[in-house]
Amino acid sequence: MKGLMQDWPLLCHKIIDHAATYHGDREVVSRSVEGPIHRTNYRNIRDRARQVAKRLEKDGIGFGDRVATMAWNTWRHLEAWYGILGLGAVYHTLNPRLFPDQIAWIMNDAEDRLLFVDLTFLPVVEAVADKVPSLLKVVVLTDSAHMPETKIANAVAYEDWVSEADTDFEWREFEETTAAGMCYTSGTTGDPKGVVYSHRSNVLHAMAAAQPDMLNLASRDRMMPVVPLFHANGWSTAFVCPMVGATMVMPGAGMDGESIYQMLTEERVTMTAAVPTVWLMLLQHMDKIDAALPDLENVVIGGSACPRAITQTFQDTYGVEVIHAWGMTEMSPLGTLCSIKPEYAHLEGEEKLDLQAKQGHPPFTVEMKVTDDENNALPWDGKTFGRLKVRGPAVSSSYYKGRGAEQFDGENWFDTGDVAHIDPHGYMEITDRAKDVIKSGGEWISSIELENLAVGHDDVAEAAVIGIAHPKWDERPLLVIVPKEGCNPDKDNILDFMKGKIAKWWMPDDVAFVEDIPHTATGKIQKTALREQFKDYSFPDT
Repeated sequence: MKGLMQDWPLLCHKIIDHAATYHGDREVVSRSVEGPIHRTNYRNIRDRARQVAKRLEKDGIGFGDRVATMAWNTWRHLEAWYGILGLGAVYHTLNPRLFPDQIAWIMNDAEDRLLFVDLTFLPVVEAVADKVPSLLKVVVLTDSAHMPETKIANAVAYEDWVSEADTDFEWREFEETTAAGMCYTSGTTGDPKGVVYSHRSNVLHAMAAAQPDMLNLASRDRMMPVVPLFHANGWSTAFVCPMVGATMVMPGAGMDGESIYQMLTEERVTMTAAVPTVWLMLLQHMDKIDAALPDLENVVIGGSACPRAITQTFQDTYGVEVIHAWGMTEMSPLGTLCSIKPEYAHLEGEEKLDLQAKQGHPPFTVEMKVTDDENNALPWDGKTFGRLKVRGPAVSSSYYKGRGAEQFDGENWFDTGDVAHIDPHGYMEITDRAKDVIKSGGEWISSIELENLAVGHDDVAEAAVIGIAHPKWDERPLLVIVPKEGCNPDKDNILDFMKGKIAKWWMPDDVAFVEDIPHTATGKIQKTALREQFKDYSFPDT
């Protein structure tokens, strides 16, 4: 016997229709790339998205065609997304921080036919456009007054281009399993791998992300997604915000601490989300001025492990609750958020911070487990760590063109590459990436825990830990420090600060001081580059 419910396909453009119908006047505020603050609303975003879809169709873009975007978070990027989706084409977010050869390789692999690009990244596109034979047109997200001269053939200003179509466009109908978007992993080992989201997976993921124990967004919120839309599906903010009718505050290219602070305060933002490096810049800026965050209630921090000092400063100094999050491009990307279950509601002070250091518990639609190397499930005791594996309706079942098949098993479990443990209440904590864990004397040392501890030192701006070969212990940890501006910490001072807070045998064998630490295109510490930098290093007295 089957149910008698309507067949209502989960299609992404239904989200912007809902926002336009029931939250039509809700603001979408952007810092434009040209400079001024731009204000629109969901009704106008939907209308302009229809124009985009109609204009794309005029250029010969149709069902299943890949349309790339290389852009900041602005209203134009948002309406382009929904225009692409409503046509049945596939948005493909490009990370401009990758090397030009990587970008060209990714565009060719996806066979992108058209590209939306912000003014900031036009030089990047000029370097790669002629290397992508499938690329028919480049639409620069600006108006004719700000359109620069460019050597790119078939380049046009967005406002001129979109004005050639009206809003009389009916969204196309198709199966909910149709491809909606593509995002490539950063390719720290080997070529990047393409993740392909479906309309169904995006809608289900957004519904899960909006739950009270997850982002807990509502129409009364003013959400600022600092995390770029080109970073892991934009953490789904482009879907969750219009789904619930929350105001969107888009920071554009203003990613420095001062610009972020200005948008947070002047636009009365209640929730925001970004990687730890952004919040380090913000807190350093706020430390220099008489700062306050009167409207901000929650800050979501993910992308890499959140240092304890960031959580403590936001909560104790500014009264802003931190929600530690974890996910992956392959998970659309939400995996867990560290909201507080009733079992832990009594925690305060250091005990609460201990809990908030964990990545948290998953929403409905995400299943997870930890296994040993033989794929045996390990206990949820908060201590036993192993390989973290996940599955669910918004988790990849494979990569584009079948790459990376070894990460998927016959039961749909995806091996995340992370090492983690899970406690009895379902809270997961990542102890390291499998390739970054330090193996010392047959035991594992978490580089993440050492990094988060070191960043708590008043003189430390950033810290990274890598394993260095040791004749007796196989590997031992080297702590690499970027001092705060105007500070000159020494090795003994740093190590004394860490004593008593970790097991004695976890203590780094040495401390190196550098001007900066290399990062990946998504803002994570690039351990491969750091290992190359210190490949000739040897510990004193070894």
